[in-house]
Amino acid sequence: MPRHTKATINLDAILANYQLANKVAPNSKNIAVIKADAYGHGSSKVAQALEPFVPAFAVALFEEAVVLRNAGISKPILILQGISEPLELDFAANNNIWTMVENEEQAKLITQTQLKVPLNVWLKLDTGMNRLGLNSCHLKTVLNRFTNCRWVNDKIVLSSHLACASDLTDIMTKNQVRTFTELSENINLSTSIANSAALLGFPATRMDWNRPGIMLYGLSPFDEPNLQDKLLRPAMTFSSTVISIRDVKKDDHVGYGNFWTADKPSTIATIAVGYADGYPRHAANGTPLLIAGQKAHLAGRVSMDMITADISQCSDIKIGDTVELWGETINANDVARCAETIGYDLLTGVSQRVPRHYN
Repeated sequence: MPRHTKATINLDAILANYQLANKVAPNSKNIAVIKADAYGHGSSKVAQALEPFVPAFAVALFEEAVVLRNAGISKPILILQGISEPLELDFAANNNIWTMVENEEQAKLITQTQLKVPLNVWLKLDTGMNRLGLNSCHLKTVLNRFTNCRWVNDKIVLSSHLACASDLTDIMTKNQVRTFTELSENINLSTSIANSAALLGFPATRMDWNRPGIMLYGLSPFDEPNLQDKLLRPAMTFSSTVISIRDVKKDDHVGYGNFWTADKPSTIATIAVGYADGYPRHAANGTPLLIAGQKAHLAGRVSMDMITADISQCSDIKIGDTVELWGETINANDVARCAETIGYDLLTGVSQRVPRHYN
């Protein structure tokens, strides 16, 4: 029997989620974040679907921007980690690619690399996350350097990144917004601070530019269930098929390491997906699945190419039946919690041996 493990991507759902971002923040411009191969959904396909509707895209790395340009994408692309090579700067300037600047070395590189086409620059401020970003002293120095550099476009954007926006009760977000406001006051530049969680949950963060990411793919950005979650449409259905069914006796073990033991006579389905495909290795017994439209649960350790599920409570399950691992019914965030990780990890972890189908 063929191995029908696949990821089906609903591009209309991604567009609907982007339009939700526009509805929530109608006075902002919303950059579509499609880093990490559009969170596992395929950056070129996603960009082609969104390009007529977005002002710009954002990726993490220079190489990701090149992939999009090679795919014919013409809208501006912001590189969130910035650029560190002169040749990359020249390519960026000539191909309408914007770069983040988060340290003085990146700023020096730009001012010391003469460009024929003005470069669009975003400045990242450190407002308390202590990962990337300029402090107040560095900000003044960099702004002075760019003001005197004729190949830096004067439409600079000030930005920052939020550490705890996924927790609506954490005071850190308000503190970061206050710090950002203090750093950017009296500087007449555009601003950007909101990621998906902030855009949906913290109105004060909706500035000139927002950067929705995970919400575009239909997953909640929040640690706890939120009313906004129901408005998001999951865009990826990760699915496979049942390849074997067997009955086991009470006290029989299933899978590597005797990870699951039957507490009664049970029926076990073997499914053609494993951690080599991106199904989480540490998913616990009881992780939800949907087999032929019926709820079932993981029973046994995830192996490289297969998982096993207890289907004792299901009826008429057959070899060849479709299994939804996550998608419209089984939420990827729920699976992630069972594996002690996050939905981002699952979406970006679907491996290249899994074909993507688009509808």
